[in-house]
Amino acid sequence: MPTTAVEVKGGPEGMLLRFKLKRVERRQKFKAFILVLPLLLFILVAFVLPLGRMLLTSFHDDTLLTLMPRTMSALDGWDGKDLPDEGVYAALAFDLKESWSRKTAAAIGKRMNYELPGALSQVISSARKASTLQAGPFKGALTDLNPLWARHDVWSLLKRGTSAYTAFYLLRSVDLQYGPDSQIVSAPQESAIFRDVFLRTLSVSVGVTVATLLLGFPLAYLLAILPARSSNLLMILVVLPFWTSVLARTTAWVVLLQQHGVVNELLMTLHVISQPAALIFNRFGTIVAMTHIQLPFTLLPIYSVMKTISPNYVRAARSLGAGPFYAFWTIYFPQTAQGIAAGCLLTFILCLGYYITPALVGGPSDQMVAYFVAHYTNEDLNWGMASAFGAILLTSTLLLYFGFNKLVGVERVKLA
Repeated sequence: MPTTAVEVKGGPEGMLLRFKLKRVERRQKFKAFILVLPLLLFILVAFVLPLGRMLLTSFHDDTLLTLMPRTMSALDGWDGKDLPDEGVYAALAFDLKESWSRKTAAAIGKRMNYELPGALSQVISSARKASTLQAGPFKGALTDLNPLWARHDVWSLLKRGTSAYTAFYLLRSVDLQYGPDSQIVSAPQESAIFRDVFLRTLSVSVGVTVATLLLGFPLAYLLAILPARSSNLLMILVVLPFWTSVLARTTAWVVLLQQHGVVNELLMTLHVISQPAALIFNRFGTIVAMTHIQLPFTLLPIYSVMKTISPNYVRAARSLGAGPFYAFWTIYFPQTAQGIAAGCLLTFILCLGYYITPALVGGPSDQMVAYFVAHYTNEDLNWGMASAFGAILLTSTLLLYFGFNKLVGVERVKLA
């Protein structure tokens, strides 16, 4: 009998026994905690902290506050209407001189260039010229050095830099930005591409999810009704792609779908087509390759649910006069809903973050959100934009998860 189920009487002996039981329970809990502590530390270091850092970076940027402290302090009293007064320009001149001597002018210009393209070179030039300024008045001197400092939108940008928190990256990731007076406006048409990127990501993910469901459901049903020997053999073929890397499988589709690849040559030999078809570096190639990779993730949850469904339900419906299709659709299919929901959700979420496959078999207009995360991380070194995209994807995934949990219940679903 477990110690927690022991009924202890009153009196001194009972109090002593209760004390010993609680001490044993605490010792057992402590041992259990020690056993799971390495896993908790791994999750904290490899998962929780990076995600928290990413979320913070998406709206935290103290570059201007750190590298231009005097200007930021002086701008606290600026009303934002006309150009700042002489005191603010004097603070700016001192910060520019210091940035030139400390070689931080490029970092200031780069941060301003995110919101005002072309500001990088002008800030560096201003810092170099400001290093020769000896005395005021600085307002006229700085505006003469570079017209940049006579622009109201530049000072609005610097005013927003007085806070370490900014919505710029999140706004820019949905094609919004700050206007000249810090109002939120739509991005210019020539640079408003990110809404289309998110819509493309969603459409491709939905298309791949539907394709894997249409292919995976009949196969899962076949695996569930076949004898164990045949079912196990087919299951090995289903999970066999897991033994190969995603990169290798995607490269194989490049070989198959290219202009003079196996598929085109076969179709031309059969006289289905007269010239090579465009099967790669477009949306078709992207969906085909992603469907091949994601098919087991949709199939396995459906199969695991089908294995638990007794065939007696359909037999009973048939014995009562129901036709084969009607019995399947009204009796069998509703019982597979949990597996369908789990498999489709898993596939859809994984598709949202795809990078390698669209990059290799897709064209320029087929790149998804993950491509831009990699671009801003590896090429532009704009961690704010990369984190904003990641934060939006993470939020979308969590909303899908909580919605699925509300409608179906995660604890009721078996994935294998």
